[in-house]
Amino acid sequence: MTGAWPVSAARGERREEQLFLAELARVRGSGTLGESGRLRELFDYLAARGLGASPATQADIADSVFGQPDTEGDDATVRVYVHRLRKRLEEFYASAGDGPEGSRLVLPAGAYALRLADRAAGTEDARPILFANRKWWAIGLALAAALAASFLLGRAVPASDHAAPANAFWQPFLDSDRPVVVVVGDYYMYGEIDPIEPEQSRLIRDFRVNSPMDLAGLQDAEPGRYGNAEDVGLTYLPLATAYALREIVPILAQGGRKVTIIPASELHADAIRESNIVYVGLIGAMGLLEDTAFNGSGFEVGESYDELIDKAARKTYTSDEARRLAAPVFYRDYGYVARFRAPGGSLVAIVAGARETALRGLGPIIAAPTLRDELEALAEKGDEGMEALFQVTGQQGADLSDRLLVARERR
Repeated sequence: MTGAWPVSAARGERREEQLFLAELARVRGSGTLGESGRLRELFDYLAARGLGASPATQADIADSVFGQPDTEGDDATVRVYVHRLRKRLEEFYASAGDGPEGSRLVLPAGAYALRLADRAAGTEDARPILFANRKWWAIGLALAAALAASFLLGRAVPASDHAAPANAFWQPFLDSDRPVVVVVGDYYMYGEIDPIEPEQSRLIRDFRVNSPMDLAGLQDAEPGRYGNAEDVGLTYLPLATAYALREIVPILAQGGRKVTIIPASELHADAIRESNIVYVGLIGAMGLLEDTAFNGSGFEVGESYDELIDKAARKTYTSDEARRLAAPVFYRDYGYVARFRAPGGSLVAIVAGARETALRGLGPIIAAPTLRDELEALAEKGDEGMEALFQVTGQQGADLSDRLLVARERR
């Protein structure tokens, strides 16, 4: 009888391996990850490591999947793709159902590895990922406090008599009788409160949690992981938002016009119907405005918010900032500018960066008294929609130079 348990265990391992391979084939065959692209490459990379392999590190994935061998520490692009892959798997099983014997593939929270659901139980209580760079989120929170007087409860910015003349991009906003609402892209944060040692409490940015409603749902679904989480009524703004607002808001406030500033998390459909809207922030923080911004655009957001895809040219523009910001090297970031009429008649402007370097660089470009030739001609057409894509070269957060890549009408 001494050999019975090892034989039984070996059979069990072989059966789990068979189920694992069957689920890999089922997910690939479903088309839910596409035939190619970074999301499929990430899935294939984790699948090739096998069922029992130790979890990959962010550096492993950055090197093997994204071709970035010098990545150190926290890599936001890796986290975004892993989060998207986890969501795609959840969506696949929600529609297709579990495989034989209730098998399903999971990406356990906190572990970069594909597992069968019953093998992942030991990792499901992993902690949420902290917003990695404490210096930058602290600066962002300080910025939020500094701007709170402007957008708390939708209060208005005082009129300005010292702004640069409005160029053709902004003139329709000044000619309109509708009020102007400036929407700034913000990100939700929650607190994790230690009941025994409150001084060990912390603020967390979790890609799964983008509102108090999301947090409440996860507290019910995963009490072991989110039991100490609390909504503390806090969002943060990227620091570059302040630079862009400094350039844009004085133009809109000319002639005694009231300009209201609100965070994207508080935008509602009534405001879009009744007011002219100007969005200033990162592409990934648009919230309700994302569908409005890219419906009718020649661009679409790629697998992560670092990617913009030109649908007509079939070309993808990917920001390098997340992988290269900490090193003294040059990198490319991308900024998107658009102006168009929403279905209800409101005038909408978008000034958005994939990352902060591009957003910082866009402010002076779009607020200049005279736009560059291609943009000026498009902007002078008035109500007709227009859009443009800029490449901004940066180094450690500084915007060093820019280049207009695309300028065209929106359809």
